[in-house]
Amino acid sequence: MRKIFLALTVIAVSASTGALAQQQTQGRSGTEAEQKACSRDVQKLCRTVMDQGDLVILSCLKENRPKISKACNDVLVSHGQ
Repeated sequence: MRKIFLALTVIAVSASTGALAQQQTQGRSGTEAEQKACSRDVQKLCRTVMDQGDLVILSCLKENRPKISKACNDVLVSHGQ
């Protein structure tokens, strides 16, 4: 489960696919606060796609933007998503 939260955070902090690839290569992840901000939303709204990769999870969060928490939305917005 923690792996998925880290993957979500990597997505959230990337503004483009190139940035995502660079961050994954460097082993970066978001802050603990960013992970915490979106973890419940991913579990609640995107559970069915959690095993389909980072970009699918990000897409799910964007599709459910009206339903995600303010904290998670703030994380996405702060990273250009």
